[in-house]
Amino acid sequence: MSSTHFGFESVEEREKARRVRGVFDSVAPRYDLMNDLMSLGLHRAWKAYTILVSGVRPGDRVLDIAGGTGDLALAFAKKVGATGQVVHTDINEAMLRTGRDRLLDAGVVLPTLVCDAEKLPFEAGSFDVVSVAFGLRNMTHKDIALAEMNRVLKPRGKLLVLEFSKVAQPLRRAYDWYSFNVLPQLGRLVAGDSGSYRYLAESIRMHPDQRELKAMMQKSGFGHVDYHNMTGGVVALHVGIKC
Repeated sequence: MSSTHFGFESVEEREKARRVRGVFDSVAPRYDLMNDLMSLGLHRAWKAYTILVSGVRPGDRVLDIAGGTGDLALAFAKKVGATGQVVHTDINEAMLRTGRDRLLDAGVVLPTLVCDAEKLPFEAGSFDVVSVAFGLRNMTHKDIALAEMNRVLKPRGKLLVLEFSKVAQPLRRAYDWYSFNVLPQLGRLVAGDSGSYRYLAESIRMHPDQRELKAMMQKSGFGHVDYHNMTGGVVALHVGIKC
């Protein structure tokens, strides 16, 4: 059995999938609140920028991977209108259930599906846009997942990867202190779980940086890839166009 990383820890590949599932089972009920607290609300601006860059139009089909609590799916649904479709997916059932309930509370009914991004159950060329926000770093085989995202996109379709990335040098010391001291304590106080937020901080450091992820996307078949740093590189939006 091959090994991979779970934060800073080396684990078997199948063990990582189980432990990541445990993290999101634990945090699902307080996930949105913790996002607001951790980012001081900035995650809303990052996601709004992602929607803007997507260029989604009425009638488009959008696949939201690792869609979790549904904030991107809801925003996309408003853009595609009655003639389009947004498919809301996540590998974690607890997160997906929370998102489905949130969407229903907003009066929006979307196809909602538990699925693995490394084995997408859709035909090739099915979507105009694929998005994954804060989910790619948790995937065991990122290259396989990116290739799958490419497969299900139409020619000239667009992939949007919103993810934590490598911060600018002047911010690193303060960012590291905040990540490893404040986040776990915030998780303990608000979500009753410090370990999951320690994993969050570690997983960010193990994720490919901006240039590495750009190269991975190009290798996965995206002919044009660019990235947009936000908040000093705390987060980067990678945009890939399928040839």
